[in-house]
Parts: sequence; structure tokens; C-alpha cells
Amino acid sequence: MNSIQNTVEASSGNVRFDDKVNIAYTQTRVHKPDQSLLKQNRVLCADSPSKWLESYRMLRTRCVQQMDAMEWKTVAITSTSGGSGNSLTAVNLAISVAMELDRTALLVDANLRNPSIDRLFGIKADSGLSDYLLNDKEISSMLVNPGVERLVVLPAGKPLFNATEMLRSPKMVRLVNELKSRYPSRIIIFDMPPILSHDDTLGFSPYVDSVLLVVEEGHTKTDELKNAASLLKDANVLGAVFNKATDNKIGFNEAA
Repeated sequence: MNSIQNTVEASSGNVRFDDKVNIAYTQTRVHKPDQSLLKQNRVLCADSPSKWLESYRMLRTRCVQQMDAMEWKTVAITSTSGGSGNSLTAVNLAISVAMELDRTALLVDANLRNPSIDRLFGIKADSGLSDYLLNDKEISSMLVNPGVERLVVLPAGKPLFNATEMLRSPKMVRLVNELKSRYPSRIIIFDMPPILSHDDTLGFSPYVDSVLLVVEEGHTKTDELKNAASLLKDANVLGAVFNKATDNKIGFNEAA
């Protein structure tokens, strides 16, 4: 077993690499999801075919192809303003990535002002990223498998008023670099606050490989989009997700 496999095993359980990544979680907490809650929160079910799922598969494939071509492992997902759906996009993109047999996904809730990833999955998390940054709590002790094979979540923990400074701290930068080098088959997705509301995402963007911007039909204004593009001019922007679009709208419960 090579060093990569050993590292994953230490933090997540027993790992076997054949044509697919098989993980038996022996150390990571496994959350049993409430399917009705996931449906209510519009979180994808990887086992249930739907046009909604196909849309996220398309998004996943386009993102992963670009990231593979550039050997990128990390992507930060943000929006221009609150309520645009970037956290749900991060969750469903992470699930879609984990559906690929030869990959794993790590979803990090880096919205330290208004965390929501644990709520979307229904995970009861009393600690997370902020506890690592403030109190040196072990990352491996806070990871949760949300009931999706090959997906692990790092909750945000307690909200921080100085989130900008903590996300730019040397400790956070070291963590990002360590995660990037530790899991070669893993895509790491950071859910971030809206880029125009706080400077957290702008300050953190130099430390990730790429950024994905979520815009909301009918709400995101042209000036907001221009401002966001200007702020991200030095970042590797994978593209924009046009969320809540009304043209050819697909209902969440619409079967394929």
C-alpha cells in the first residue's frame, strides 16, 4: 500500500484501490441520512435517477474535466449574494463527484459566518473547521460521512466573527496545502460566503486552485456579476452556475 492509501486509511477507514475507491469507515463518523429531510432540502439522492441528478452530473463532468486538465484538486464555490444556492450547489456537486467510482470528495464548510452544510444533510455537528483553527482539534475526529459512499464532510463548527482573518491564517493555508497533497484521487470543495457580502472568499481564493460562481436568475444583477468578475480576475474561475433558472425548469421530483 502506498503512502497515499495509508493516509486515507488513517483518517477515514479501510481503503481499497482497484478500478474504484472502496472505503470502509472505521474512524470517520457515519451519519444515517433522513431521506425525507434530504428531499425537503433538495439534496441529491445518488441512487434515484432524475433530470435534477443529470444536471448535476453535467456540472460535475464539466468541472472535473477542467480541473483534471490543469491538475487542480480544490474548488471554492461562492455566489454574488446570499440566497443564491451556492451551499446546495456545493453539496450536490460533492455528491456527484463522489458518484464517480475512482474518486472521493471532501466537502469543507468554510462559511464560518453562516454555516449550513450540516443542516442540509441533517448532521448534528458540535465541532468543525473553526475548532481546528482556534483549538487545534484534530480534523480526523470531526469528519463525517453523510451516508454517501466516497464523500466526507468537514462541518464549519461554531461561527466566527473574524472569519476573514482565520481563513487567511497560516494555519488554514497549511491545512489546504496538506489536503491537496494528501488525497490525489479526491476533489476538495469549499463552500464559501457570497463574495460581495464579505471579503472571506476574496481573501481565501488565492489558496485554492479554482472558483465556481453561482448566480441566481431574477436576482443577480448585472453590476453584481461584473463586480464579482472583477474581484475574481486573478482567480481560476471554472465558470458560473445559473441557478433557479425558469427556462426549461426541472422540478426536483421530476423523474427521468
